[in-house]
Amino acid sequence: MRRPWNIINSPVYSLATYDQDQVNMNICTYVTAISMTPKLYAIAVYHNTKTHQTLAHSKSAVLQLLHKNHTSVIRILGKKSGLKYNKQQYLSKKNLLTHWKNNLVLKEACAYLSLTKVDQIDVKGDHDLFYFKVDAFQTLNDQHILMFQDLIDAKIIL
Repeated sequence: MRRPWNIINSPVYSLATYDQDQVNMNICTYVTAISMTPKLYAIAVYHNTKTHQTLAHSKSAVLQLLHKNHTSVIRILGKKSGLKYNKQQYLSKKNLLTHWKNNLVLKEACAYLSLTKVDQIDVKGDHDLFYFKVDAFQTLNDQHILMFQDLIDAKIIL
């Protein structure tokens, strides 16, 4: 039987963070809206990652709601460290990047949310909790959203 936190079939996101002219992307499933007005999101980010390091010095990021077509890049975005691997170079070579609001993002995402960091909370676990204000968003597709169960079915998560 699955652990309680793996029973819920939540959407899969990628958080794009920007360090000067470089983008790094990860995989996030610990994401939730926490306020309607203003619209706020809470996102848990692993310690000792490029995403965490960049967010410590940056105020902005783009949250990308992934499409099922992104299943093929989950291992790169989620299992390779941006500290050791240039994800932007890989995604560029595969022609998987586009621009949205002057930021590099994944092509064919279901939605993009432009975020400004409000705060970071050390929750004494392996993630820190960041919360963000949504500055802008665009929904491109509300069908075929990549879900946690899709990652289990693809044997990416066991």
